[in-house]
Amino acid sequence: MKKLILGMAIVASAFAFGQKKDAAALNAQLQEANKVAMDAYNGKNYAAAAPKFIEVYDLLKANGQDNKIYMYYAGLSHALANNSDQSIKIFTDLINSGFTGVETTYTAKEKKSGQVVNLDKATWELMKKNSDYTDFKTEQTKSIESDLYETLASLLLNAKSAEALPVIEKGLAKFPNNAKLKEAQTTAYLQSGNTDKFVSGLKEQLAKNPNDATNWYNLGVMQAKNPATVNDALEAFKKAIELKPDFSDAYQNLVYTTIGDDAKVVTDINALRKDKPDEASKLIDARRERFNKALPFAEGWYKASPKSLDAVTTLKEIYIVTKNMDKVKEMKAKEAELTAAGAK
Repeated sequence: MKKLILGMAIVASAFAFGQKKDAAALNAQLQEANKVAMDAYNGKNYAAAAPKFIEVYDLLKANGQDNKIYMYYAGLSHALANNSDQSIKIFTDLINSGFTGVETTYTAKEKKSGQVVNLDKATWELMKKNSDYTDFKTEQTKSIESDLYETLASLLLNAKSAEALPVIEKGLAKFPNNAKLKEAQTTAYLQSGNTDKFVSGLKEQLAKNPNDATNWYNLGVMQAKNPATVNDALEAFKKAIELKPDFSDAYQNLVYTTIGDDAKVVTDINALRKDKPDEASKLIDARRERFNKALPFAEGWYKASPKSLDAVTTLKEIYIVTKNMDKVKEMKAKEAELTAAGAK
């Protein structure tokens, strides 16, 4: 969060209205509200910080200074306090108002003390005629407009709001190369049920950053849903593991995708055993081959998550099908150990 500078600029602005007494009172009120806000924020009491930042904004606005940076701070505080609805409203209003966060600061140095003071523009211009001041400078802050879109997009996605995608696309129209907004767009496509665009978004992100294990995994999950792209899914999961060797979810999906719909296969085998034993044998051999292919992935899953009961049970079943009875015994013991531990 930016350092807040209240004081000389505020007092000077109030003086411009010719109300010296009111200016002093206003400045004291602002300093107090700002101190409470900053102390609460730094103490991670964000719920208390938010309304105080709004109070600072309201006090300034009542005296002719519409400084929305304080509403930005209030929006951040609400977000950190998990007050999503309030934060969403503030960030939406800020974006719709055209706020960018760009501010110009005006400073001058007092010759006698050597102190640099902050001034509002009108006072800064007047002070140029005052021989007691020198080194008149201006400085412009960076735009935070892209941050506004990123934060609002995240809040809306977490709230599973239908407004997420329109906001993201509005942001991308201004910041077409923003990686966080592109990633948010992909997530929004998934939330809205547009799986084709979700997959396209993942591929686009991977083209720019092929070392993102999570995106390879997510791509694999989507491709595994379509029989025509199952092989692509297997390659995507393998890529995820290559990039992240302990990626247990990727191993798990590799196992299940390799084995396929085993319950259906077992049903088909049992239906054929009596009248068409040769066809049943072919299915049995094909099933064993799939389990053999899945075995190293299951062992990798177990290695990555040795306390996962699902990993142990799946590996046990694969050892049964591949007829490795010593390993079956070992996995049964591990299964019993984990089951007992879970019951405690």
